[in-house]
Amino acid sequence: MIRVQAALALAGVVFAAIAVFSAFDRGNAKRWNNTAFWGLFAVSFLAGDALGDLGNGVLVIAMVAIGAVGGLGVTRPATTTAPQRLASAAHWGNRLFLPILIVPLAALVGTLILPRIEIGGAPAVDPAQVTVISMAFGAALALAVALAMLRPAPAAAPQEARRLMDSVGWAAILPQLLAALGAVFTLAGVGHAVGEIITRWLPADSRLMAVTVYCLGMALFTMIMGNAFAAFPVLVAGVGAPLIVGHFGGDAAIVGALGMLSGYCGTLMTPMASHNIVPTALLDLPPGAVIAVQAPTAVLVLIGNIALMYFLAFRF
Repeated sequence: MIRVQAALALAGVVFAAIAVFSAFDRGNAKRWNNTAFWGLFAVSFLAGDALGDLGNGVLVIAMVAIGAVGGLGVTRPATTTAPQRLASAAHWGNRLFLPILIVPLAALVGTLILPRIEIGGAPAVDPAQVTVISMAFGAALALAVALAMLRPAPAAAPQEARRLMDSVGWAAILPQLLAALGAVFTLAGVGHAVGEIITRWLPADSRLMAVTVYCLGMALFTMIMGNAFAAFPVLVAGVGAPLIVGHFGGDAAIVGALGMLSGYCGTLMTPMASHNIVPTALLDLPPGAVIAVQAPTAVLVLIGNIALMYFLAFRF
């Protein structure tokens, strides 16, 4: 059976290559900071299971210390010249998007097909992680197609990966940290505490008020925590499961799906989210430029989520 460790190992190899190339970049004044940061990140993927909770915790603290104290340097490895990039773009046109589209297509097809494949009566792929494994396969396939199409220099792929990750910097690990924060909040009982506070003043017979508080709470907690995955267990434990599903009899699948989508609305409006930090860093945009464009859409979608949940989640 192919397990999620195969996808993690693939990611670990990529970050290990980034660390190695960073070590040889004499033009980067902070090359050893970059080497240590991405090297530790690679270790978390390659040997996270062996390190255990304490080992991984120490590793993350070390990465945070590197990012906070020394910071990471950014360089522009000369893999191609500007005329070469322009000539390649003119030659391939929109076909340059083909490798990018392979990744989501492989994730979709793999998620639908791979769970049905068995070898000796056992699943060929871990059913619980089939989407992650399919996406990793899609990324590897996309890289192979891109190399076959463009025929770059052998070091171009890892060097460009290094350039991209150095531009993103410490924000690359933010989604994992915030998702872990959500798990910590759940174990600490934050969701139940939030639920007790809300139910004290929330009208017991108002479905609309419960749905509104749940969706707005998902957006607000996501804005505070920076990630919908961190906010989701808190709001579900506090409002979604006991009140909307348990008390009012709402459909759990609809409540969960639209609740998560409401959290994503908060993601579009917070500077804490890596989705807003990354494009700002890569495109040298002023702070808040991405959020200013996304916020009106986020508000409209959030209002739509409240309406959809109210009319779809219950049997009137």
